[in-house]
Amino acid sequence: MDRWIAAALDYVPRWLEMQMRLSAQTGCAVAVAHRGRPVLELALGHADVDAHARMTPRHRFRVASHSKTFTSAGVMKLRDAGRLRLDDPIGRVLDGLPPQVASLTCAQLMSHGSGLVRDGEDGRQWTLERPFKTRREVLDELAGAPPLPPSTRFKYSNHGYALLGMAIEAIVGEPWADWMLREVVRASGLDETLPDGPVPAGVPLAAAHTALLPLGRRAAFSANVGSAAIAPAGGFVSTASDLVRFYASLDPAAKRSVLSADARREMARRLWPDPDSSVERWYGLGTMSHTFAGPDGPSWDGVGHSGVFPGCLTRTTHLAAPGLTVSVLTNAADGLCQPWLDGIVHVLRRFAAGGAPSRRTAAWTGRWWTPWMALDLVPMADRVMVAVPSQPDPFLDAAVLEVHGRRGGEALGTVVRDGGYGRHAEPARLIDGPDGTPVALRLGGWRLEPEAAITASLKRRVARRR
Repeated sequence: MDRWIAAALDYVPRWLEMQMRLSAQTGCAVAVAHRGRPVLELALGHADVDAHARMTPRHRFRVASHSKTFTSAGVMKLRDAGRLRLDDPIGRVLDGLPPQVASLTCAQLMSHGSGLVRDGEDGRQWTLERPFKTRREVLDELAGAPPLPPSTRFKYSNHGYALLGMAIEAIVGEPWADWMLREVVRASGLDETLPDGPVPAGVPLAAAHTALLPLGRRAAFSANVGSAAIAPAGGFVSTASDLVRFYASLDPAAKRSVLSADARREMARRLWPDPDSSVERWYGLGTMSHTFAGPDGPSWDGVGHSGVFPGCLTRTTHLAAPGLTVSVLTNAADGLCQPWLDGIVHVLRRFAAGGAPSRRTAAWTGRWWTPWMALDLVPMADRVMVAVPSQPDPFLDAAVLEVHGRRGGEALGTVVRDGGYGRHAEPARLIDGPDGTPVALRLGGWRLEPEAAITASLKRRVARRR
């Protein structure tokens, strides 16, 4: 593993810890894999706030629409075996479908180009106000005319994936969940993943939580339910570690996979843009894709999926260029998996451009506070970044320090890059205490200290006002 990756992964927990504190989120599990091997597992906060149960990397999450990638991998495995083709009409496998549904192809269903309804007339299963729909209920809701003709535009459909699950069952002659567990999950080397809930007794499952509003607090509830016919679209249960291994295995260059390289390339191919999104993103065959770009790092294409289950928000992406896979799982209805995954990728991109710290800069580190904010010193190669850990991208417009050496009990530097409202060209000093440990940072006219010192100072100021 490159030194810059190790340095980036050393900073990720520091940044996420601040993000957790600021957002008062319930819990978060994160994993990062390099070339399919997990190199970071991180668990923060609580698996259940009401029970005061701490989160661990072994806690399973309801990962919802990640299920679509697994189901698509099942379809592609049957394709590799010559048991179906992507342009096969679904009616060739399933009897009794109305003509407008029977003519839809596997590829149209996998890519959400079918035009089918998203969740039917009653989607309250996604608020756990009713059970998830049965096979009969799904088929009944598909009996009417679809909202759109096929191949019109990207239109997400959980019912479409329910049909794919029924098709797999018809072809293999056994329940979808049993075949998926054996032929996709276990065959991929995953031992913390199940195709659907409820999980067996003794398996740690992160509790789902409400959003902060409207209750005014996040309350725990159980999402340990079965997903019935909707399981191929949203039933899967997994860990961040298993997810990064699985999505890394879908890279066409992966050494181990349940699919041929051709099938993996086909799954990741960008087929449909999201037409009304402010972010340019695409859908393939059970995969979402997006380009991570910006001025201070390389552009990387990410391929993965997200998931929204009652009280759990999750997201995973595989970055083929650096061989990195990132998964962020949160267990609240207002979980921040989307911006946090983006933030982790931005950290990785910045280190890819900046490099690991040198001996000259390694001592310029730590979190430093004023009464109003915190700044992180993050050394990269022969310069030091001044990150803002409260930001979704801590390195956005970050100041840069050049290190000169030492004088007495101080390490000396200069701010060589900063915005016009900042401290460009002013001195920077890292000041040692009596034991040689840094106790303060000077950036121009600002003095920053460790959190404990600033907290004590603020408490004294507040007490004087009373």
